[in-house]
Amino acid sequence: MKLNKLILPVLAVAGFAIYLSLFVVKEINQAIVLQFGDPKKVIVEPGLQVKIPFIQNVVFLDRRILNLDAPPEEVIASDQKRLIVDAYARFKIVDPLKFYVSVGDERVARSRLSTIINSRIRSVLGKQSLATLLSEDRTKQMAIIQEGVNAEAENFGIQIIDVRIKRADLPQANSEAIFKRMQTEREREAKEFRAKGAEMAVTITSTADKEVTVILANAKKQSEIMKGEGDGTRNKIFANAFGKDPEFFAFYRAMQAYEKALIGGDTSLILSPDSDFFKFFGDTGVIKKE
Repeated sequence: MKLNKLILPVLAVAGFAIYLSLFVVKEINQAIVLQFGDPKKVIVEPGLQVKIPFIQNVVFLDRRILNLDAPPEEVIASDQKRLIVDAYARFKIVDPLKFYVSVGDERVARSRLSTIINSRIRSVLGKQSLATLLSEDRTKQMAIIQEGVNAEAENFGIQIIDVRIKRADLPQANSEAIFKRMQTEREREAKEFRAKGAEMAVTITSTADKEVTVILANAKKQSEIMKGEGDGTRNKIFANAFGKDPEFFAFYRAMQAYEKALIGGDTSLILSPDSDFFKFFGDTGVIKKE
């Protein structure tokens, strides 16, 4: 009985010591074993590991690609234009020991990286004009920034995967000034287009009026020519008819005279009964049309 009483506490203490000695490194982590605060071992492979209880402790670090949102930074371009740049980065801890010795933990690392990124952004983008920063050439500038940030991040055991700009906005005062300038420019262009349109309308209208006048004049000229040709043809026909039948021609001319004399309202003609005007009317001496 006394032996059993001694074995049970020993087993309990041994089990507790074994429990404290074992730890698991997950696939998403890497670990550093510390002994009284000094790094003794770096573990990058997942699995069950052993440490000395009460003497050693373990610090876990993330081995995944991490995201960092840097605080917005105001950049003054080479043409003295101001720009608010909001950048982000993706990084990975590739040297756990150097990372732990230089920055200690992820919170401090993020703060240091944010400072480095914003410093590089000011340095590189400050040498470019605002037009360049807003063009496709910005990709080349970001590659230069990433290269510079990565060179400094290596001192912390960090590899920079990517550095990008999420947003690049003008300060509020600059935005309003640029908007007003753009609005004024658009209004000027609109007035210019309207003036050109009115000028073109006048030109088109004048050309159309001129063409109408020319067309009408040509049409009138052509009609007069055709009318003259028609009168000439008619007179020729009458002349030929007169040559062939003088009596019919005399009758036709008399009919035309009667038509002209009797057209109108109340017309009275007082003529001699033997007048040639009535030779086709027999004995009538007075003709009255009512």
